[in-house]
Amino acid sequence: MKLLGLWLVIAVAACGQKETEQAPQFRVESHSIVIFPPESAQLARLTSVPIEPRRELTLRFNGRLVWNEDRTVRVFAPFAGRVMSIAVQPGDHVKAGQTLALLAAPELGVAQAEARKAEQDALLAQRSLARVQELYQAGVAPAKDLQAALADAGRTAAERQRTLARLKLYGKTDTVDQRLALKSPIAGVVVERNLNPGQEIRPDNPGDKALFVVSDPTHLWFLLDVAEKDIGRIAPGTEVSIAATSLGEERVKGRIAHVADLVDPQTRAVKVRGALTGSDERLKAEMYIVADLRVPASGGFLVPAAAVYLRGEQHYVFVDEGNGRYARRAIVAGPITEGYQAVLQGLGANDKVVIDGALLLERLLASKD
Repeated sequence: MKLLGLWLVIAVAACGQKETEQAPQFRVESHSIVIFPPESAQLARLTSVPIEPRRELTLRFNGRLVWNEDRTVRVFAPFAGRVMSIAVQPGDHVKAGQTLALLAAPELGVAQAEARKAEQDALLAQRSLARVQELYQAGVAPAKDLQAALADAGRTAAERQRTLARLKLYGKTDTVDQRLALKSPIAGVVVERNLNPGQEIRPDNPGDKALFVVSDPTHLWFLLDVAEKDIGRIAPGTEVSIAATSLGEERVKGRIAHVADLVDPQTRAVKVRGALTGSDERLKAEMYIVADLRVPASGGFLVPAAAVYLRGEQHYVFVDEGNGRYARRAIVAGPITEGYQAVLQGLGANDKVVIDGALLLERLLASKD
């Protein structure tokens, strides 16, 4: 029995010694500072780095991509009619003047008939003028008949020019066939088609979409919503970095071209338009984007994002004060950019922050509360 009791005493003493050796050696001051002795093994688990002054500020704006209106046309029908045939499909490349669709348009037939009639009237008036001139020169016709013939010839010639000029707008001047060819004014890609074979077209309906949209999808514009407080930092010519889901981690450059002169009364934002400086087939019109703009910072510091943690609604970092002292410091956090957290208040220029071990220090403080 004595031998068994001796073994129990030795075992309890060994366990107590092991717990004493494994227990962290530290003390806490003011409920926010952890102090380790120089020989503490916990120091090896803590890594600190100096902070950096924030020289640039990154502003981030939401927006979307849209067609470049300088390289986009929307084709409508000038007359009511019925779709006879469609020559192109969305995605097709077209040349300037290429036919997109053919319509049967009775109103075009009326315009063609009027042009033919005006042409015949002009010819008849010219013949009548020549006959009256001969009679006048022979002394048979009075001067008033010559003046009337000249007026009639001028009127019919003007009407002929008007009707022909009208037809030239629609590309048909030689026949009366009521066939209206819808043509692309520019070279590009058919990005929208909003008609079907046999469809009745009524151009007087203001709610109808364009029958075709032809654009150059390799040159897109972007539209951004900029808050009132940031509008003073935006100017035409400013370069921005644009991110989209389709690009993954890549970015494309864009340049601001225009800042709107009014604030949207609903969103209280100002519309800003710009153009992408390059082309990328992964970018499509109506995609949502995020644009980053770098501007000079008015103050603050940059710390690795891993150094900042949130407790409740307050952000904190641990500052390495040297000699094993680590102080918890409340900060005012700014935006995160490329793995760095902007700190607007709470740090000094010579501070070092803990990037590995902040949660360990927080647990040690909590154990003493």
